[in-house]
Amino acid sequence: MHKKYRLPVFLLAQIIVIQILSIFPEFVEKYYSNGLYVWISSAERWLFGWIPFSFGDILYGVVILFLIRWLWKRRKTWKIQWKDNLLKLVGFVSVFYFLFNLLWAMNYHRVKLPEKMGFGTEYSDTDLLAFTQKLISKTNALHLEITRDANAKVVNPHNQEEIFVLNHSAYEKLAHSYAFFSPGKPGVKKSLISLPLSYMGFSGYLNPFTNEAQVNDLVPMYSFPATSSHEMAHQIGYASESEANFVGFLAAIGSDDAYLRYSGYTLALKYCLRSIEARNEKTALDLLKSINPGIRKNFRESKVFWESYESFVESGFKFFYDNFLKANKQEEGLESYSRFVDLMVNFYRSRPL
Repeated sequence: MHKKYRLPVFLLAQIIVIQILSIFPEFVEKYYSNGLYVWISSAERWLFGWIPFSFGDILYGVVILFLIRWLWKRRKTWKIQWKDNLLKLVGFVSVFYFLFNLLWAMNYHRVKLPEKMGFGTEYSDTDLLAFTQKLISKTNALHLEITRDANAKVVNPHNQEEIFVLNHSAYEKLAHSYAFFSPGKPGVKKSLISLPLSYMGFSGYLNPFTNEAQVNDLVPMYSFPATSSHEMAHQIGYASESEANFVGFLAAIGSDDAYLRYSGYTLALKYCLRSIEARNEKTALDLLKSINPGIRKNFRESKVFWESYESFVESGFKFFYDNFLKANKQEEGLESYSRFVDLMVNFYRSRPL
């Protein structure tokens, strides 16, 4: 076989192998998520974790610049050399796809968290309502503990670096109950592309090539800890968005710091309210009225922030990410984030919140 065909053929072979492996989540869980990935993520955080800025953001920038340069240099050759150019592009995708799956993305095919932790995923509207009412009670009480004023919004006094340290401690505490949530070596950073992330509609991301958890440092500070906690869940190998939300929530609300707990509870409350609103708008409105005005001010703070960055860019990237998630066995696409509610309701069905 001519060498120019090797990488494109390798891409096809990879797709077939990964589709086969996805049928055997126990195998992926044992040999990749709890085996090879543990070593890979530890090595990457040892390599890149000490760097005070996001190496992954810079790496993406360099790759994009080289790709643009290559396309520009080849712009006049597409009519007569289109086949060779296309094969080179597919070869690049093949290498990218290989590294993406090897370094992190095989975690999409691991055993589902409810199966791993021993709880279901089905619940009734009554179950959801009861859980949301408990969540409102807990969040209202915590809000008053922090502010001493039902009308005051929460202002997080910690800086972002302090929050990263507190989140790591929260994960270490969670690991005492569930060893498979151990955080490992710290590797959470503020993203250098926070402004573009805001226009894309993302509050953070995990760089799968450097294992750096990237957090958008422009998001409202009351929600910043929950965002950081979510990205840390991706970092320890939970690729599913709903599972990352759930693990991040567990870590945040178990923290010794009230502001981290508040961030976790308010994140969960927003998701539950949206889920109820989709079923019954009047019930959701009645529940909203029972939430402290100060909490609603924090919700409004987030709404205003994201509305200020709305653009066609966000729509385009969310369309891409929706299809990306579906291609990686998350059939609901972006709606998979809402499965977070399913996990919470079922997990707390037999235990206190």
